[in-house]
Amino acid sequence: MERSAEIAVIGGTGFYKLLEEAEEVKVDTPFGPPSDLIALGTIAGRKVAFLPRHGRHHQFPPHMINYRANLWALRELGVTRVIGPCAAGSLQPEVKPGDFVICDQFVDRTTGRKDTFYDGPRAIHVSTADPYCPEMREIALKAAKSLDLPFQSSGTMVIIQGPRFSTKAESRWFSSMGWKVINMTGYPEVVLARELGMCYLNVSLITDYDAGLEGRDDITPVTQDEVVRVFMEHNEHLKRLIGKIIEALPESRGCECAEHVKKANH
Repeated sequence: MERSAEIAVIGGTGFYKLLEEAEEVKVDTPFGPPSDLIALGTIAGRKVAFLPRHGRHHQFPPHMINYRANLWALRELGVTRVIGPCAAGSLQPEVKPGDFVICDQFVDRTTGRKDTFYDGPRAIHVSTADPYCPEMREIALKAAKSLDLPFQSSGTMVIIQGPRFSTKAESRWFSSMGWKVINMTGYPEVVLARELGMCYLNVSLITDYDAGLEGRDDITPVTQDEVVRVFMEHNEHLKRLIGKIIEALPESRGCECAEHVKKANH
């Protein structure tokens, strides 16, 4: 098989395998090794790369993932579009476990992560006003609707540092801000993709209500085991959704995701 791909899927907690028949390749990067070997295969006739974000044995917690190596390795294989599914908690009562949220904004609450390829000597400031690819988002929404999956068409994801879960006070604060989804890996993956001129789509699968959701005092504080259990229950829905998205992606990109870093260079 040719060592290349046009579309990548970065799998999160509970999502360690996507391609049935695949060749695994090792990709070296200037930033060290990515989370795992990268699987190359096809979906709907398209060349796809799959990389488990935490490693296939979930050996890398969110704050220790080498995000720069992951994105760089995918770009080295020729990837121009990235689908980033993840397990996430709900911050709003109407967003239920089992729902999919196609996020359109994020709020970064992480600390100390390597979140840029531009450490100098030039200062490059890439716009992230609208961080997710609009073309891929529209395709994802149509795919979710056609599969009759429960989904939210927009939402802000707040990304916390981890590996601990939020306190009730933190969770109530996030909810009161109107943010919809909480996760530990959504940043800096999306901005690193933008710096490399790649399109990025978030697909959040809701696995739990977060600890401090107002009016839900019956909520049991979330555990990692519960996140994985709920995610696995809906794994096949996620795979169907990803397959439908990949099938519907046009051959050439009709967005401006590749232009942001070019504009930042001037």
